[in-house]
Amino acid sequence: MANAKPVEIQLHKQSRVLELSYDDGAHFELPCEYLRVYSPSAEVQGHGPGQEVLQIGKEDVNITGIEPVGHYAVKLTFDDGHDTGIFVWDYLYDLGANQSQQWQQYLDRLKEAGYQRKVI
Repeated sequence: MANAKPVEIQLHKQSRVLELSYDDGAHFELPCEYLRVYSPSAEVQGHGPGQEVLQIGKEDVNITGIEPVGHYAVKLTFDDGHDTGIFVWDYLYDLGANQSQQWQQYLDRLKEAGYQRKVI
């Protein structure tokens, strides 16, 4: 994983999935909702441990823009107006490699908060 770089990034707008292929052979299909709720922005992550802000109502969010940031990241713009997260390659890789457990953690946090996630 260390220093792996994407060789292809493709947005599937209809299915709301960002597909990433890395130079080490890793391949991930990350739902836009997952990327939105795990945005690395301070708005989502807070300014330190324990300050994370639970994102709700993002079931049908989509990505409207992907902008390169140097040779190390992309800035994703979401159709709910969120555009402040810089997704570095290692962070995207981590999201892909740990998707099932991080997604379950998110669903557990929603349940604890009393939010009923709508299925799309």
